[in-house]
Amino acid sequence: MKINYSINTKGYTADLSKPLDISISLQAGNQNPNCYYGENPTFETIRFGDNFVGSVAEGGACNYQKVTITPHGNGTHTECYGHLNNQEKNNITINQSLKTFWFVARLISLEPTKITEMHLENEEFNQLKEIAEIGDEVIFKKNIEKKLKKIESIDNNKIPYEALIIRTLPNSDTKKNKLYSGQNPPYLEPNIGTFLAQKNINHLLLDLPSVDRESDKGKLSVHKGFWNILTNKNNENDFSEVRKNATITELIFVDNQIKDGTYLLNIQIPSLEIDAVPSKPVLYSIQ
Repeated sequence: MKINYSINTKGYTADLSKPLDISISLQAGNQNPNCYYGENPTFETIRFGDNFVGSVAEGGACNYQKVTITPHGNGTHTECYGHLNNQEKNNITINQSLKTFWFVARLISLEPTKITEMHLENEEFNQLKEIAEIGDEVIFKKNIEKKLKKIESIDNNKIPYEALIIRTLPNSDTKKNKLYSGQNPPYLEPNIGTFLAQKNINHLLLDLPSVDRESDKGKLSVHKGFWNILTNKNNENDFSEVRKNATITELIFVDNQIKDGTYLLNIQIPSLEIDAVPSKPVLYSIQ
């Protein structure tokens, strides 16, 4: 099946029979990526006394299981600004925030930069200095800008886009079951969230466990900047100008065969009223 659509009066085509899945499939046990000390997913057979067993292998008529997962810690997931909200006062969920599901996306590949003493002494990186340590691996805003300009110089990639996908290098299948907890994985420079918000990027996807440093003293600067969450005089989160429909998708995996460039993106989520859910982002080549 092919679809035709227009952007700014110009026509494009995408072949829906050729999806490029950039999610990581989730399975029971420890063969998944794990971060922030999340417990491994479990798929548990439902039983009712001696009368019912939800397992064909055990003699039941059908399979019937209870699934236990931790969206932020187990695999590909999409989150909304409810991630930083007091949910007891106002339950903000991804099912409320993500109301459209098709977007034009730009995919870029970047290798993190290892932080040296020079970075920590440079006033240009004052915001980074508050959280970083020598040896950290960081994706810098200037490198995102350079890569976007390079792609945009190609005629076929001048299409307006509202989603950015970041693939970190080197890239290998080990990301599909990597244990990130306590390992201080690569992260984004703190000012990138605000930068992307100013560019009207509404959906950010990347193959890391978080856009922010694993331990950043609770600053969460990229999250807050991307969602435009301000700080009030009581040093509390101020959601008066929040970008309600913006989302962040973490722990994706983009195969090396998928080239940098512009794609049609479909973000699929279950209808759960929670701040983050397992998700299935899928790309389609644009013609």
